[in-house]
Amino acid sequence: MPQISRFRDHLGSLFPTDRFFALAGGVAFASALGFWYAPLYYLAVAGGVALLGWTILDGYRLSGADRWLAATRRPPAVFSLGDSLDVSIELDHSGDRKLSLTVYDELPEQLQLRDEALHLELSPGESVRVRYPLRPTTRGVYRFGDLNLFVRQGAQLLERRVIVPQRQEVAVYPSIVGLKQFSLLGPTLASPGGKRRPRPVTKSYEFDQIKEYVRGDDLRNVNWKASARRGQPMVNTYEEERAQRIYSFIDKGRTMLMPFDGLSLLDHAINASLSLSQVVLSRGDRAGLLTFSDKLGDFLPADNRPDQLRRILDLLYRQREREGESDYDLLYHASRRFLPSRSLLLLFTNFESTYALDRVLPVLLRLNRQHVVVVILFENTEITALTEGPTSDAAAVYLKHTARRYLQERQLMALRIHRKGIKVVLTRPEELTGAVINRYLELKGRGI
Repeated sequence: MPQISRFRDHLGSLFPTDRFFALAGGVAFASALGFWYAPLYYLAVAGGVALLGWTILDGYRLSGADRWLAATRRPPAVFSLGDSLDVSIELDHSGDRKLSLTVYDELPEQLQLRDEALHLELSPGESVRVRYPLRPTTRGVYRFGDLNLFVRQGAQLLERRVIVPQRQEVAVYPSIVGLKQFSLLGPTLASPGGKRRPRPVTKSYEFDQIKEYVRGDDLRNVNWKASARRGQPMVNTYEEERAQRIYSFIDKGRTMLMPFDGLSLLDHAINASLSLSQVVLSRGDRAGLLTFSDKLGDFLPADNRPDQLRRILDLLYRQREREGESDYDLLYHASRRFLPSRSLLLLFTNFESTYALDRVLPVLLRLNRQHVVVVILFENTEITALTEGPTSDAAAVYLKHTARRYLQERQLMALRIHRKGIKVVLTRPEELTGAVINRYLELKGRGI
């Protein structure tokens, strides 16, 4: 009974190849011509018998394919969102005949790839490693299925399907590749001449003590009440600290769902926030995070403890977009509650129109009075491409004019925010990480 069951499974795993159907079609065509020319009929019968014999022989030779072949998939430990990483498959052939092989990997459903195949040939006793790239565009757990090996040999009239169980799960985190790239911006601040430049020292807004006035003290710090009580000038002193608090505020609302280069604006912002946090921590500052939409999301206080980057990475990994309108009043109250001292806030958001900006601008102004706010806006690269296309007819002229008006409106929005005293970055999604890090380094270099 086990042999009968094995034989049944073997037959169920055999499939005719294209070569078999081509030869069978030739036999059928010759048989049809035999009605007019009799020798062709006998030739077709002989060809049919030969085809049947070679097919049976191929099926017999493939009976041990599942014992000859061993396959192992080796994906990366984690995938990097938006970055292409290689998945390798190791194949070992212990048989004594040359094989032709087609490998179909059951890829995660998020990729929506069903026809990717690897074609190769294996000599007896050969071991090979083949690679193929994967670029995930969503965060989460990616589940791989089994490896399907379609084996052919001899006349290659049949192929046998060998299923190798290889179910695996791999997490897709925010861009680890980008994190390593920007980690090259080391902790040293060097001038173009190569000499070490001292860090700018700025005052925190945390009160330290009241002391007697001495020549050289800042007159703006005179404490008049204490001076009246003591009958001599007294001044407030504040802690001087090098580690500044840098927060990434990430909007998860509806306007951040727009896709560019396969990633949503939210994912672009998440990748940029992770790389920014790496640079912030390497420069000795404190990195923090806050996410919001119509509801308050996650909050991580700014810190520079050794595991802070890992905490930021795990928090960013869990973020999910929401389809509601973002509540900026809620963001303002959250900043009053969670941020006790003055900080640098980098706000990743997107405004669809000047009307949307008008509703939010009063909140940004209040926020900017208590902190240093940098608003990061996105350019629509697809609309920019429309302005570069040909204008062959009136419809194309109208489309290009509309695209230019939209781009001008984005630039005017950025200019309006800047004139209100709020710093702004207007950048392409693919250039976001570099633009944000450059602005942070610029503000730090100026001691703001």
